[in-house]
Amino acid sequence: MSKFQLKPGQIDYSGARWAPVINCVLKYKDKILIIRRSRKLHFYPGYWNGVSGFLDDNRSLEQKVKEEVNEELGINEESIIDITLGEIFHKDELEYKKTWIVHPILVEVNTDKIKLDWEAQDYKWINYGEAKNYKLMPGFETVLEKLAVALEL
Repeated sequence: MSKFQLKPGQIDYSGARWAPVINCVLKYKDKILIIRRSRKLHFYPGYWNGVSGFLDDNRSLEQKVKEEVNEELGINEESIIDITLGEIFHKDELEYKKTWIVHPILVEVNTDKIKLDWEAQDYKWINYGEAKNYKLMPGFETVLEKLAVALEL
């Protein structure tokens, strides 16, 4: 299990009761990206999800999205066409004794070339309706619902 390394200026939410997070759904043409979380991750190993991360520093939401997308997928800022925030919601998780404050975010990109980091073990570009066929991380279906209008579905 990988241990989270706190960077200067970051807040460690791993043990907190309430935790603000982003969950980014990438869209390329008519497909969305789902990522299978690494088995080394503390939260939800092996589940399919979007690009996620804690809102744990003073950077803007847009800066955090760009950082996570670059770190986890190797997609740089120049490949991002648009970033859209969906309706924020809370997701209670009894297993982890935590309430996630989820910021669903649609990230439109001009490439489908992905280079995964250690946080993921697989990825797939799928049609929106196919997501239900995967073992989705709890709350990810709600993320997709909150972004359905932005996805133009």
